[in-house]
Amino acid sequence: MIRTPLIRAVLFDCDGVLADSETLANRIVAEEITALGWALDGHAAQREFLGLSLPDMLPIIEERVGPVPQGWGLALSHRIAREMELGVQAMPGARAALDAVVGAGLPVAVCSNSARAELSMKMRVLGFEACFEGRIFSFQDVPRPKPAPDLYHAAASACGAAPEHCLVVEDSATGVAAGLAAGCRVVSLVPGLGVEHLPHLTKLRALLA
Repeated sequence: MIRTPLIRAVLFDCDGVLADSETLANRIVAEEITALGWALDGHAAQREFLGLSLPDMLPIIEERVGPVPQGWGLALSHRIAREMELGVQAMPGARAALDAVVGAGLPVAVCSNSARAELSMKMRVLGFEACFEGRIFSFQDVPRPKPAPDLYHAAASACGAAPEHCLVVEDSATGVAAGLAAGCRVVSLVPGLGVEHLPHLTKLRALLA
């Protein structure tokens, strides 16, 4: 019988896992891209860009609309951050999941393709910042964003754990690919992504035994 490696750290994605932010972010992205000439609504923006960092989104956008104005990406990030600060909510069960993992004595990290300032703001507004003790990783902190393994390698190292002893919690194909490429055990809140389905964050503690 193959035994699952002991979990020594839990690495969380942010949007759609800890922060209920994707609907708001997708609406803003859709509005800004529509203004460039590619008509999208929030659902279409989610289908096109789920899990992607801004640098990976830009070539897709420019293929449709041509070169974007200078500073467009930075302005988009700032608008998302402003509106998130007023409206971001935690995903159901996120606080209890973090408390359970930290209470079990395991280090946690958050790894996101969001910009650094936006990610830090979400953690602060949601009251999660202290749980991570500085282990908050944006795509801007590593050479390559997801689906490359860089974010999860950096987080595992910061937690003092080998990747194979880290549990990654994701909700997108891009994030799942990053966790698997890093050599971590990966579960997804969304079924059908080729890894173990975690139906709700409150079920997380059962995986730590």
